Amino acid sequence: MHPGLGWLSSLRSPQIRRLFDNGALQRSLFDSINLAEITSPDHPDERLVACFNPLLSEERRRKRSELLTATEGDLERIRRAVERRTNTPLTGTEIGIRAGRVLFRRKMGKHFKLTIGDGTFSWMRREDAIAQEELLDGIYVIRTSEPASSLPADDAVRHYKSLAQVERAFRCLKGIDLRIRPIFHRKESRVRAHVFLCMLAYYVEWHLRKALAPLLFHDEEIDLLRSTRDPVRPALPSPSALDKKNVRQTEDGLPIQSFPTLLANMYTRCRNHCRLSSDPTAPSINLLTDLTPLQQRALDLVAAFPVPT
Repeated sequence: MHPGLGWLSSLRSPQIRRLFDNGALQRSLFDSINLAEITSPDHPDERLVACFNPLLSEERRRKRSELLTATEGDLERIRRAVERRTNTPLTGTEIGIRAGRVLFRRKMGKHFKLTIGDGTFSWMRREDAIAQEELLDGIYVIRTSEPASSLPADDAVRHYKSLAQVERAFRCLKGIDLRIRPIFHRKESRVRAHVFLCMLAYYVEWHLRKALAPLLFHDEEIDLLRSTRDPVRPALPSPSALDKKNVRQTEDGLPIQSFPTLLANMYTRCRNHCRLSSDPTAPSINLLTDLTPLQQRALDLVAAFPVPT
């Protein structure tokens, strides 16, 4: 770790399970709150912030129930197929291959106990394993090296969730927006230059989205909400963002746009290079097409947006 540089991360499920087993983490912590700082000898010199999201807990429980039910249906079909094969019974290997495919498809192998033999097959749920996994539903643990004086627990969770903006930037770079890949270069210096230009392009796009926010389906209050709302509960759009989606018009009657459609609208403006056909010797002139109200508003917003230098 670089001296003087703090870090922020999260624990994986096996590490959270170990906290439960050691007694450092208990669900009773979240009876009245959804966020609590804990300590553990497994993580010395670190701050651990445990969070519980009841909506996430319910969603994971629902998905697990659906996966278990679907897996049981597939296993039951295998059991009936084994019972029907009386003349040439299925071998244990054949049954195991079929059952393994079913369990691998939905990653439910840890929740079922199979009994396989030549011409015999049965299964049952591992209720203890399911119950143990349910204890972790909706719980995640943030870890950081920063002291509470510089990064309170609430802000630690908020900063960790802000990593979604970094992931969005990578999707923009790797997707159809900037297309950082494939890179048709062989020399290291050219590859570095290509990546650097893509980062500059994303920097420009980020500022454009900020400047053009009044014309976009963008939540203009999101920066304020991120610093004031509950850091654990799912984020909800502001009333102004909901109004944009419902009304689909700005206060001055312009249609709300997505960023790609607004750029496509701006592309329609062009510069025509004109020359008089009656006098070929006359100097040529350049004529710009007239701005539409939407284009004029977009240019005004960009011109008024403060960009740090």
